[in-house]
Amino acid sequence: MRDLVGRLSALDPDAGAAVQVIAYFDRLVETRAGLEAIVRGAAVLAGCPACLTDSERGVHVRVLSDGARTDAGPPPDPAWPRIAVPGGAAVLWLERPAPPGPVGAMVLERAAAAARVVLDRTRGRAPAHQDRDDPALVEVLLDPAAPPAARSLAARALGLPGDVPVRAVALEGGVARVGPAHHPLPEGVRAGVGPAVTLPDLPRSWALARTALRLAAEGTPQDPGPRVVHSDDLGGLAVLAAAVPPGAAPHPDVRALERAGSEAPWMLATLYAAAYAPSLRAAAAELTVHYSTLQDRLAHAEPLLGWTVRDPQGRLRLQLAFALRRLHRDAGSP
Repeated sequence: MRDLVGRLSALDPDAGAAVQVIAYFDRLVETRAGLEAIVRGAAVLAGCPACLTDSERGVHVRVLSDGARTDAGPPPDPAWPRIAVPGGAAVLWLERPAPPGPVGAMVLERAAAAARVVLDRTRGRAPAHQDRDDPALVEVLLDPAAPPAARSLAARALGLPGDVPVRAVALEGGVARVGPAHHPLPEGVRAGVGPAVTLPDLPRSWALARTALRLAAEGTPQDPGPRVVHSDDLGGLAVLAAAVPPGAAPHPDVRALERAGSEAPWMLATLYAAAYAPSLRAAAAELTVHYSTLQDRLAHAEPLLGWTVRDPQGRLRLQLAFALRRLHRDAGSP
């Protein structure tokens, strides 16, 4: 395919771009992506906001050209290029003047075809079948605007019983999982775990799971901490997460922590152990170093930080610095 695109692009740039558009949306269909991913693809490939609406099935998804979902937008302009999604009342448009051009027209056509597949599978026209990992069905359950009928269909297709608590789990890379609350969690990845709720309350569980994921660490020496964080355990950290918007400048304590971390490979793991272990002797045992070695390390670290970490106030400040560091690193939504 890459060779074909290269040859086509050399002969006709628009033809090469069109083949890439076809391949892109074909991949989304093969991976059972949801409507948001499809509209995002249309917006990014077309270089302008794209919007999909379906009044019959309660769907409204609008994504900006940078990939961010923002459902609110200007009233649709009749002059914008649009296409009716076959088989229903859904319409997809690009928020830019017509005509869309060859590539824009191909984006509309292929995105509409992909959206039809998802709408039929998740909103009631195609026969439902069990697929516990279908991202489009999960998207329906996590969409607070999805109609109850669509939610019920998605839950049945995912094999979720309606009479047991369920929860949402946010994984790194923006992947969502839903399942019974008693099921084991995915292993080996960063994860934020939402609270156990009823099926209709899954959007709230998802929102809290995403917050928890922002506070999950890599679990490495350069990013020490738990890889799985439960929203039920966040307490006031949820308020802190809400106060750190995407793109916010790092707090001075975070910059101090980064500066200290660049001084030695053991620095961040040592400071994390000092911040969270019950005592400094317990921290030394956790790090498998002698107590005097830990004291030497902290004596090296404290001038770099600018505060002591050997009293409760200093350890709390250090804990907040680690939490803020993760929030600044992962300020966006999954």
